[in-house]
Amino acid sequence: MQLPCVNTPIGLQVFPDPIIFPSNLRQPGSRHRYSPDTEKKVSPMEPFEDLDRLACNTLRMLAVDAIEKARSGHPGMAMGAAGMAHVLWSRILKHDPTHPDWPDRDRFILSAGHASMLLYGLLHVSGYDLSMEEIRRFRQLESKTPGHPERGLVPGVEVTTGPLGQGFAMGVGMAMAERRLGQIFNTDTTLSPLVDHHTYVLMSDGDMMEGITQEAASLAGHLRLGKLIALYDKNNISIEGSTDLAFTEDVALRFSACGWQTLLVEDGESLEAIESALLTAQRETEKPSLIVVHTVIGFGSPKQGTEDCHGAPLGEAAITETRRFFNWPEETFHVPHQVRQLWDRVRQKGAKSHALWRQRLQQGSDKHPNQEKQFRDYLNGNLGDSWNRVLNTLSFKRGDWATRTVSGWILNAMAKEIPQLWGGSADLGSSVSTDLVDEPQRIIHFGVREHAMGAIVNGLAAHGGVLPYCGTFFSFSNYMIPAMRMAALMKLRVITIFSHDSIAVGEDGPTHQPVEHLLHLRSIPGMTVIRPGDVWETRDAWRLALELPGPVALILTRQKVPWVDEERVLVEKGAYVRRDCEGEPELILISSGSELVLVLECHRQLTRDGLRVRLVSMPSWELFAHQSDAYREQVLPARVTQRLAIEAASPMGWHRWVGCHGRIIAVEGYGVSGPFEHVLDRFGFSKSNILKTAWSMVRPSDLLGEGVGTEP
Repeated sequence: MQLPCVNTPIGLQVFPDPIIFPSNLRQPGSRHRYSPDTEKKVSPMEPFEDLDRLACNTLRMLAVDAIEKARSGHPGMAMGAAGMAHVLWSRILKHDPTHPDWPDRDRFILSAGHASMLLYGLLHVSGYDLSMEEIRRFRQLESKTPGHPERGLVPGVEVTTGPLGQGFAMGVGMAMAERRLGQIFNTDTTLSPLVDHHTYVLMSDGDMMEGITQEAASLAGHLRLGKLIALYDKNNISIEGSTDLAFTEDVALRFSACGWQTLLVEDGESLEAIESALLTAQRETEKPSLIVVHTVIGFGSPKQGTEDCHGAPLGEAAITETRRFFNWPEETFHVPHQVRQLWDRVRQKGAKSHALWRQRLQQGSDKHPNQEKQFRDYLNGNLGDSWNRVLNTLSFKRGDWATRTVSGWILNAMAKEIPQLWGGSADLGSSVSTDLVDEPQRIIHFGVREHAMGAIVNGLAAHGGVLPYCGTFFSFSNYMIPAMRMAALMKLRVITIFSHDSIAVGEDGPTHQPVEHLLHLRSIPGMTVIRPGDVWETRDAWRLALELPGPVALILTRQKVPWVDEERVLVEKGAYVRRDCEGEPELILISSGSELVLVLECHRQLTRDGLRVRLVSMPSWELFAHQSDAYREQVLPARVTQRLAIEAASPMGWHRWVGCHGRIIAVEGYGVSGPFEHVLDRFGFSKSNILKTAWSMVRPSDLLGEGVGTEP
């Protein structure tokens, strides 16, 4: 996309300065504002009154009082950004507090989650189900007002935020989901659009310093997400002091270079300038908009403009001075009745907007009888049942296949049955097998942006209406861990596909050979990690990925895995007996992923040689841990203490399953570069080493040695 530039010498491009809204701006009566409920018609803008200033100060003092009572919190941004928050929520944001799940509501994300009391104050005064008692219980155990906003605790909190930059990237995902649903459900141009809302993100200086923000902003500009509007609370203060200590770049110029419209409000206390900037941002449909708002952290307190009010209560003496500055009563948690009346009117406006949308929904349903059901199915995550029938009857050509290849076949088959499936990879579609061959328009090209990709798919899932997936090499999962952790925290339905799952990556060497990565993902509460070992386990892994309500990570091979004749697998159990013996086993072999087929060969050899051996396939620790005690005992009986686990990854964590008498063939240290067969052999993943280790455990007197160690 060609960005505008001024007249300059050939070869030099200069990006435009942001549009400036000066602090002395006053709206003349002839100015107009956009109203989404009058089919793009506009109405005269109402002037701001002293009541609006009173409402801003109410938000500030609620934050001050709650943080002081908790003796913990971040009052500075809540006080400095109250003006832009009030303008946005009272005049711009399309929402209905009595129906917080209204599908066509505008989305608001507080990316700077440390300013949570600002959001809680907005939710309370605007009429969401958040009582004053919960405001008083800020940061207390089991309250609905935790230190950082958490999705699912209280209506109106769209996503969990706190790790800076994550909220902004999720906002990009929400804007992408809005566009996608609009493309599906706004096809009849004779009807008013069914999907037509904005995504607003409130950011801080800290958000702007995080690298994930730049990745997400770059993609958003490339995609020209005109309904994404970010408000940047530029107060120039971080925990250590002035941002000049480490952060002096021109953020507006950076965003402009990425294809954003940039707007500047010189004074964060100028409600008129903030509203004008927001309306200008709404009118720009070809670019996302960044509104840089200069504010004073801790505005109105004697600590304003300093780091002293960033992350600690103001203290009794400072609060006394603050009350005097705002002429505020001594009563704590005070909300003037005039402010409640103002928000009553805002709530009525929101209810009217919602009612008009319901009329549009009914009009669409009358003209297209199946549209409402389809719309509800999308939003409710109802995938139908045809995909399961197709998956059960899916046939695979006999041969040796990488599980990433098998996964790609399954994904493409499922996409034909599940139109909600939407995703892509970090520039690795052909390598990770995430491309939709027959429907390239449904591929998201994230580019080499793993940090942002992980958070963007969280935003897609949180918005609703799509079932997102993404993929990359497993060694790059480290870039995505913060976002994957957030997905697990929020219980989001996200499928992440990782290929190149072990040291068997081979020639690319240790930088691309994951070792500790399985342990890391398995340690995330709420994350289901599945490492299938063959075609049939890969098929069942995909079934679970489509059925489970939370995030799922599929760990797949780059190298081909030998064919195993079709048989019943029980991936949903996490672990199951794949091969057994007559009577009580002398030894239990446990494995996952591509090592499973190798261990199957060892099981056959040990059985032929007269050893009673059970082979347990364990594709998912998490699923197995959730089974009953009886089932786990059935698979891994406590009386059988000789257990050998084989996995081409870190051994940490395996002692939970092999016990203190068990052994582990795993990877200590990093991998090495070379053909994958040689690398595996170097680390002991060979038939000879597994057999030797097995015999050394059960009948050591038959061997001269004690088996082979795990280090190269």
